[in-house]
Amino acid sequence: MARGQKATLLGGMTFGILWMGSQAFIPAILGRAIDQGVAAGDTGRLLLWTSVLFAVGVLQALAGIMRHRFAVANWLSGAYRTVQVVSRKSADLGATLPKHLATGEVVSIGAADLSYIGNLLETTARFAGAIVAFAVVAVILLSTSTLLGLVVLIGVPVMVFCLGPMLRPLHKRQFAQRDAVGELNSLGSDIVVGLRVLRGIGGEESFSRRYKGESQRVRAAGVQVARIQSVLDAAQVFLPGIFVVSVVGLGAHFAVRGELTAGSLVAFYGYATFLVLPLRTATEMANQLMRALVAARRVNRVLTLTSEVVDPAEPVRLPTRGDLVDPVSGIRARDGLLTAIVSAEPDRAAVLADRLGRYDETSEVRYGGVTLASATRADVRARILVSDTNAQMFTGTLREELDPDGRRQDDELLAAIRTASAEDVLVALTDGLDSEVEEKGRSFSGGQRQRLILVRALLADPSVLVLVEPTSAVDAHTEARIAERLRAARTGRSTVVLTSSPLLLDRVDEVIFVAAGRVVAVGKHRQLLETDPQYRRTVTRQTEDEEVPA
Repeated sequence: MARGQKATLLGGMTFGILWMGSQAFIPAILGRAIDQGVAAGDTGRLLLWTSVLFAVGVLQALAGIMRHRFAVANWLSGAYRTVQVVSRKSADLGATLPKHLATGEVVSIGAADLSYIGNLLETTARFAGAIVAFAVVAVILLSTSTLLGLVVLIGVPVMVFCLGPMLRPLHKRQFAQRDAVGELNSLGSDIVVGLRVLRGIGGEESFSRRYKGESQRVRAAGVQVARIQSVLDAAQVFLPGIFVVSVVGLGAHFAVRGELTAGSLVAFYGYATFLVLPLRTATEMANQLMRALVAARRVNRVLTLTSEVVDPAEPVRLPTRGDLVDPVSGIRARDGLLTAIVSAEPDRAAVLADRLGRYDETSEVRYGGVTLASATRADVRARILVSDTNAQMFTGTLREELDPDGRRQDDELLAAIRTASAEDVLVALTDGLDSEVEEKGRSFSGGQRQRLILVRALLADPSVLVLVEPTSAVDAHTEARIAERLRAARTGRSTVVLTSSPLLLDRVDEVIFVAAGRVVAVGKHRQLLETDPQYRRTVTRQTEDEEVPA
């Protein structure tokens, strides 16, 4: 991240050096004004040093303004470029990411870790100034009084060294706390997503107890961090205070003995007080570095993952049309037809869809005679769109939700909404297509969300549209309308529907029945009902189960 923003980091360091370096000269200027102006009764020298002090003050103010601007730019750039990198990597990983990291782990990066990385980059400007200011003070003090100069220059690093032992346990406890927060975020996300289900099965109390327990673990981890942090903060005030008292006492002793002038004593007191700032900046830098290392380690957990699906070294272009063929299962979705795939094992439908859309690297699926694995992922995604029951909705207007690229006119949007039989959803919204969609579309029912997701898929208008149980959450009348309209809307383009719904199956051009991962029958729905008992049991299982109690 630092290499990516070298210009602003160097700019911040430059103005940080000017800002804190200017402050380093102020005690020396005050000492000269007292000795050469006040003590000597020389008004001209007093005015001279007063003018110098004013000029240095103006330089410090201007440098401070610019340092702060660069510091803010460094914080924003470091923090939000981190989010951009993680977001791009997450999009590139796709289905690989949730297999390795929980949702809360990724969310915590955007919620907290980005600020720690930004804080470290922001502190670099002041830290550079602290180092240069310390060197300037060293030269001035040693030229005035070797003994007092050595006391100050040795005492400050000793104080930093005394604070060092607290940083390592702080680092460990911060890392443990961040892990606990990530796990709590994951649990909270799971509960929110499954709240309706939990209420249905009476599991709210169980998950509530679990969430409370995890919350207490996070609280305890936070308290452990705060204990060390509080001691460190107190030490940053206490140790410099003891040091300042010691330096002033020793300087007063030399002044009484006539070895130091009044101005020099004031200068030494000013430096002893001023050096507290570089000291605290150094300890702050160390603290921020520990926090940022914890955050960076968590970011690297995401960045080091590799996608299970990768682009070939020498990709080929997919044709615009053709049959979608899976040699492993024997599935052939013919070009331009509405094809249904029925799986005797319903839980394997998603696996088949992943294979057809090349979300599985072992897939040998071909489109128009060209293997999907030989094309880039972008090319495959442009040709073949897989829309399953896990598709998400996002915040924003309904228009943006359905047409993220803004390529469609209102009449096209309304036509797709009609195909998905979602007119009632649009009518219920006060601002129509410009109505705001809440996070994950939680203001919509399950059936409404499912239909809106279908609208979005239809508007993408891919060469091949693969739908996984697109009507599982709607009533029979709505499902019948969608089945009829889907066929008309996708005329001339390939559509593959993985479903066991008789209403959909009765309206498709061809049904492919898969059992144990292989095609066992192909034909019309009614024909397969009459000739294949296993197919009949698969598509009528729900009806037979309902008839058992009677």
